[in-house]
Amino acid sequence: MKLILIIIGTLSLVIGAIGIIIPGLPTTTFLLIASACYIRSSERMYKWLINHRIFGKFIRDYRLYKAMPLKSKVIALISMWSMITTSILFFIESDIIKVIVFSCGVIGTVIILSVRTLNEEMKEYT
Repeated sequence: MKLILIIIGTLSLVIGAIGIIIPGLPTTTFLLIASACYIRSSERMYKWLINHRIFGKFIRDYRLYKAMPLKSKVIALISMWSMITTSILFFIESDIIKVIVFSCGVIGTVIILSVRTLNEEMKEYT
């Protein structure tokens, strides 16, 4: 079971890392999945992930505060909608697929906006 969790955690980590570069992939979600898998299978990998200079911050902020920084929200929304708009206007021919992609964008936007915004006040009280 530990090996399966390590594999799933590592795949989630890879997808999360790709999500930093490619809009539309939910970085924090996949990093949280990786974290959950690693904490149940490998303390060494969990500590590495939590203390990683890039990935660790996403996980720590969400686990500690259940929040995202405003800058991350803005970047995520701008990049997501830029890619969605470009795809719908230039690359997708099927109207049904356009509606599906647009709907996924709306769902993603609602999810991002539903997460609390991390501010310095939150950090002072923990």
